[in-house]
Amino acid sequence: MRHCGTQTLETDRLILRRYVSEDAAAMYRNWASDPEVTKYLRWPAHASQQISQRVIDDWLTQYARPDVYHWVIVLKAGGEPIGDIAVVEMKDRIATAHIGYCIGKPWWHQGIASEALQAVMDFLFDAVNVNRIESMHDPRNARSGDVMKKCGMKYEGTMRSADWSNQGIYDACCYALLKEER
Repeated sequence: MRHCGTQTLETDRLILRRYVSEDAAAMYRNWASDPEVTKYLRWPAHASQQISQRVIDDWLTQYARPDVYHWVIVLKAGGEPIGDIAVVEMKDRIATAHIGYCIGKPWWHQGIASEALQAVMDFLFDAVNVNRIESMHDPRNARSGDVMKKCGMKYEGTMRSADWSNQGIYDACCYALLKEER
């Protein structure tokens, strides 16, 4: 693989870029404080903007590493950060990236998550030279799987009691796409 760190990506409607410290207010307001957004995630809704600030400050230090891929999702119209997408696990030995994402509720069902995911997948396949991109979701959160399918990921099966979120241990629906299948 050719690690090159988090690069700015652009789509028709979005800019995916590195976080900056000033994103804390929008992060807190637009998604991190909403228990509906964090329902199927591994971290609880933020109780204050200060928590969002601490999280971002920690992420900023990680950008020094060339194998960190973490973007804030920003709408071109208005420049407002509305979500997050990241490689949450990188397996260098097998050139695999596991992606996680979330967006604020006002932007659900508009194709934004799939637009962001597709841009990240293209970047990882083309610039980083990953061979496999994977993601998973709780079966109670089927819309997340719809995002994966829309981006060409293939359902590989459901692993029983294989992951956890704010809802507890859950069966994980697994999706992936290989570079050669694009």
